[in-house]
Amino acid sequence: MAQPARPPAGYPSQNGAGQQPYSNGPVQNQLMHSSDGQGFSPLVPGSYSHQTPAKVPPHQSSGQYNYSGSQNVSQLNNYQGPGQTLNRPPVAPFSGSPVQQTGSVPQVLLPTLQNSAAISSAGGFPPGASPPVLSNWQYSQTPVSQPLGSQTSHLAHVAGTGSAQPPSSLSGNTNPPGSYQYAASPGGPPLQNSYMKPGSAPPPVTQPLTPLHPPARPPLGPPPVGGPPLIRPPTLGAGPPNTQSLLNSAANRESDATSAASDGSVVQNSYDAIEGGGLMATPHPSPAPPNLKMNRSVGYSYPTLPPGYQNTSPPGAPGMQASALQYPDGSKHFHQPALGTNHLTASMAGLSLQQEGLRPVNLLQERNILPTTLLKAPVPNLHEDIQKLNCNPELFRCTLTNIPQTQALLNKAKLPLGLLLHPFKDLSQLPVVTSSTIVRCRSCRTYINPFVSFLDQRRWKCNLCYRVNDVPEEFMYNPVTRVYGEPHKRPEVQNATIEFMAPSEYMLRPPQPPVYLFVFDVSHNAIETGYLNTVCQTLLDNLDLLPGNTRTKIGFITFDSTIHFYSLQEGLSQPQMLIVSDIEDVFIPMPENLLVNLNENKELIQDLLRTLPQMFTKSLETQSALGPALQAAFKLMSPTGGRISVFQTQLPSVGMGALKSREEPNQRATAKDIHLTPSTDFYKKLALDCSGQQVAVDLFLLSGQYSDLASLGCISRYSAGSVYYYQSYHHKHNPVQVEKLQKELKRYLTRKIGFEAVMRIRCTKGLSIHTFHGNFFVRSTDLLSLPNVNPDAGYAVQMSVEESLTDMQVVSFQSALLYTSSKGERRIRVHTMCLPVVTTLNDVYLGADVQAITGLLANMAVDRSVSATLSDARDALVNAVIDSLSAYRSSVLSIQQPGLMAPYSLRLFPLYVLALLKQKAFQTGTNARLDERIFTMCQVKNQPLVYLMLMTHPSLYRVDNLTDEGALNINDRTIPQPPILQLSVEKLSRDGAYLMDAGSVMFLWIGKNCGQSFISQVLGVPNYGSIPQNMTHLPELETAESVRTIAFISWLREQRPFFPILYIIKDDSPLKSSFLQNMIEDRTESALSYYEFLLHIQQQVNK
Repeated sequence: MAQPARPPAGYPSQNGAGQQPYSNGPVQNQLMHSSDGQGFSPLVPGSYSHQTPAKVPPHQSSGQYNYSGSQNVSQLNNYQGPGQTLNRPPVAPFSGSPVQQTGSVPQVLLPTLQNSAAISSAGGFPPGASPPVLSNWQYSQTPVSQPLGSQTSHLAHVAGTGSAQPPSSLSGNTNPPGSYQYAASPGGPPLQNSYMKPGSAPPPVTQPLTPLHPPARPPLGPPPVGGPPLIRPPTLGAGPPNTQSLLNSAANRESDATSAASDGSVVQNSYDAIEGGGLMATPHPSPAPPNLKMNRSVGYSYPTLPPGYQNTSPPGAPGMQASALQYPDGSKHFHQPALGTNHLTASMAGLSLQQEGLRPVNLLQERNILPTTLLKAPVPNLHEDIQKLNCNPELFRCTLTNIPQTQALLNKAKLPLGLLLHPFKDLSQLPVVTSSTIVRCRSCRTYINPFVSFLDQRRWKCNLCYRVNDVPEEFMYNPVTRVYGEPHKRPEVQNATIEFMAPSEYMLRPPQPPVYLFVFDVSHNAIETGYLNTVCQTLLDNLDLLPGNTRTKIGFITFDSTIHFYSLQEGLSQPQMLIVSDIEDVFIPMPENLLVNLNENKELIQDLLRTLPQMFTKSLETQSALGPALQAAFKLMSPTGGRISVFQTQLPSVGMGALKSREEPNQRATAKDIHLTPSTDFYKKLALDCSGQQVAVDLFLLSGQYSDLASLGCISRYSAGSVYYYQSYHHKHNPVQVEKLQKELKRYLTRKIGFEAVMRIRCTKGLSIHTFHGNFFVRSTDLLSLPNVNPDAGYAVQMSVEESLTDMQVVSFQSALLYTSSKGERRIRVHTMCLPVVTTLNDVYLGADVQAITGLLANMAVDRSVSATLSDARDALVNAVIDSLSAYRSSVLSIQQPGLMAPYSLRLFPLYVLALLKQKAFQTGTNARLDERIFTMCQVKNQPLVYLMLMTHPSLYRVDNLTDEGALNINDRTIPQPPILQLSVEKLSRDGAYLMDAGSVMFLWIGKNCGQSFISQVLGVPNYGSIPQNMTHLPELETAESVRTIAFISWLREQRPFFPILYIIKDDSPLKSSFLQNMIEDRTESALSYYEFLLHIQQQVNK
C-alpha cells in the first residue's frame, strides 16, 4: 500500500508521535546556560539578571510512521495493543536505527532525552532513587501586595499568615498555621464581562452539572456505618538500599538548581526538579499488605465543607456536625470506612442494555437526535459523595468517563482515550491556600486531593501510586474549622480545584516582573490597513488595566526594512527613536531605556502611542523584516522573560525568516500539495529560544494577502503564545473587523496572565500519557513549558492503558500548573479528576463523552494533516466512526438489526465527524484560503473544547418568536432560551428569522416572508426590501422584541473570549453561501449530506 508522504527532513518532532512538526514532545535541544550565550551582555544595568541559553539546533527525531495493512490510512485513534505501549526514553543516549512497525498501527519511538540540564528523564532522580523529603518550607519571599481597586490582580494576596507552628492542643490557641481564603478571580475583567456594555449584567454562573439521562438503576446504597475493620498500621514502603544517600544527593541537587551561577558556569534548568516527579517518577514503593487492598478505593465518609468557607459556622454551631468525641489532646477517633463495592460500582456488567446510555439508536430512522439544549458532559458513574467533589468538566474532561481496565478492552472499543484541559480558566470562586506546607506524595509528587485515602489520622495513601505517606503535623490543624485532628476536612482534601501560594522552594529565581513588548509592522502595507490607529488607541484606553504591579515594564519596537527602537528614558521630553538598519546582525542600542517601568514613565508611553500612527503615514517602504525584529525583541526580553505581542500584515520579505508565497489559488480545491508544513524552521527555533528564556510570542496577523501562517505560526506555537487572524483587515473597506480587533485586543490586554509557568499531568499507575496537543514546548517527557499561560487556552493529551488496572475501582488524573502571577506571587493551580474503572465493553460505551472524543480526534487530525496529507486525516476521521460503530455492532449488540446502530452515548458521533469534515481546517473545495485553513487548525489545537465544538457544529435558533417562557433571569435581565434546531435548510421557514451561532461568527438570516413586526421592531426598517446589504448591528429599540433579541445575542457573546461579528443576511446576500456552508446536514458541492454520510458509514460497518 502507498505510504503517506513523509514531512521534509529538518523538522524535528516535538512530541512522542513520529515526525509531526505540529505536535509537541520531549526536549531535544540542550539548553547550555552561559553568561553571554548570544554575543551580547544580558546583564543590562538595572535590569533582571538571568542566564541566556546558547542556540543549539534541535536534534532530528528518530521515530517515524510506517503504515501498512489493507486500508489506505491507519485509524486515527492510535490504538496501542499489548506490547505496543510507548517506550520510555532510555537513560543512556539512544543510538541505532528507527524501529519500523509492521502492523497497521503507527508505532512511535520517543527520542531520548538530550537535555543535559535535566537531572534525569522525568522525576529528576535516577532510577532507584527516592525524591527528596521536602524540608519544612517557609515562604521567605515577601510578596508585593497591591490594593485591589481597579487593578487586575486575579487573586488577592492573603495578608498576614498566622503562626507556622501547629498548636499542640486545641485549648487557648486559635492561630492557624496558615491562612486560607476564597478569592474571586477578577484577573482583568472576568471573561463574562469582556464584551458587555457598562452596567449590563453578567451571564449566569454555570450550574452544577446534572446527568443528561439519569441512569435507570437503583442508587448505589448508603455509606457504610461504623468504623473500618481493624487494620494494623502498615510499615512505610522501605526504599531500596542506599536510598538515604540518594535522597541526600537529590536534595542537594534540587537546592543547587535554585541558586543562580554568578560565575557563568553551567546552571541546571531544573523546573523539572522543582515541580517534581513525572511519568517515570521514582521507584515504586513496596506494595501495601494484602489486607489494605480495599483502600484502593477513594475518599472518606465525612461530611464535606460547604463551598464558601467564609460562611462556615464554627464547630458545634447549627449547620455543622459536631464531632462525636472530643479528646483532651484535640484529636478524635478516626472512622474511615473504605469505599467498597457498596459505595462504588466495581463493574456495571449487570446493567440492562436498554439503559438510556446504551439504548441502541438506529441513526437512519431516528432523525431528530440533536438535543434542543447545549449538550452537557456525561456524569461519571461514581457515588454521589465522590462525584460532588469531582473536578468541573469545563476544566478537566476525559473522552471516556468509564476507564477500560486493559488496553485490550480499549482497543476493542475503538475509541480514543485522552484528556481535554482548560487549566487556567477564569473562575468565579477559587479556594486559595497559604500555608508553609504543601502536602505531596513522597513517591510520585502528587498533591494531596479529595480522592486520597486516610488510613488513620497520621497516614494517607496516594491515589496515583498508592504509596502510604505521613500526614505532616501542620496539616493536622484545620484553620477553616479551627479543629485539630481532622486532616480529611482541610480545604486541600475538600476541593478538586485549588490554588496554593508556593513557597520559595518552587522558584528557580525571584518571580519575574510583568514585561510587555509590542512589535508593530509599519511598512506601507501595514499603514494602509489603518490597524495602528486601532491598536494604539486600544492600548491607550487600557494601559492602566494591564495585569501587573509597581514592577510592570513595557517597551515598543516598530519595523519595515529596518528596525526602530524607542528610548523612553526618564527626563526626556518626548520618546527618542533609534533606527538599526543592519538587519543581518541585530544589536540592541541603549538596552536600559527600551523596556521601562510603566508607572514611572506613563506620560512618555502615552505620548508615543498617540504619535506612532502618524509617524509612518508617508512611508513608501514596502519590505518587511519580521525575522530580525523578532530576534531583536528576543534579545531585549531575554534577561527577564515576558510577553511579546507582534502585529504583522504581510509576508516577511527581507532578513532572516524571509518567506516566499506558496499559495496557488487554482489548486485550492485539491487536498494534495497544499502547504501545511512550515517552509523554514527559523520561527520554530526562535520560539524554542524564547521558551528557554520564559518569553512567549503572540502573533496578530492582519492580512488580505497570503502570509504563510504555517511558518509564522510556529513562533507562537512553541513559545506557548496565541495566534489571532483578521483576514482582509482594513479600517475603511472592512470596518466590521475594526470592532472585532478592538474587543478582542481589550480582552487580550486585560485578561489575567501567568508567567514562567510549567504544567505537568499525572495519572494513576497503569495509565500513561503519550502525546500532547496545544501551544507549548515539552521540556522533559511530560513537563510542559509555558512561558505565558492565559485563561483562554486549552490543551489535550492522548493516553493508553499501560498495565492492567486490576483491583482498581477508580483512577485519578491531576494537572498541576506552577506559574508566577502578575503580582509577582508564585502559585500552583491543581485540578484533580476521579473516574471509575470498568471491565466490559458495554460500560466503556456507556461512559463515552462524544464531544470530548470529537475534540481529541480533531487535534489528532490536525497532526495527521501535517505529518501525512489532508486526505489521510479525512479518511482517518471517517474510519474512527466506522471502527467504533463496527465494534459496537459486533461485540455489544446481541441481536443484529438492520440499519445503522449506535449506542445512545455515541448517537451524535457521525454528525460531529461530518461537521469536522466540513470545517475549514479539513474541508475540500475552493473556498478555503490556505492561511484561513491553517488558522482554523491553530484554533483546533489551542481552543478549549466548548469553543471548539461551537465552531465545529454551530447552534441554530429561531428568533422571530422569542418568548419569556423558560427564560433565564440574570441581574434583572431576561434571557430567552429558544430551542436549538438541526442544521438543515429543512428547518428554515421563509416566514421566520434564524440566528446561527458559529462561535467566531454569527449569522441572522431573515426569511423573505418574515413577519413585518420583527422587521420593524427588531431591525428598525419598514420592510424586507429596506434591509441593507451590509448590516452588522441591531439597533437598540424600545420594543419588547428588540430587547429580547439583543439580550439573547449579547448573552451568547459574553460567554466567550473572542468577539463574533453578527452578519444580518437576506436571500440575495453574498454571505448567504457562508451561512449555508454551516448547514452540516445538507449536501454541498464537495461534501455529503448527513443522510448520505450515514449510508456510507452503514455500508462500511456491514462489510
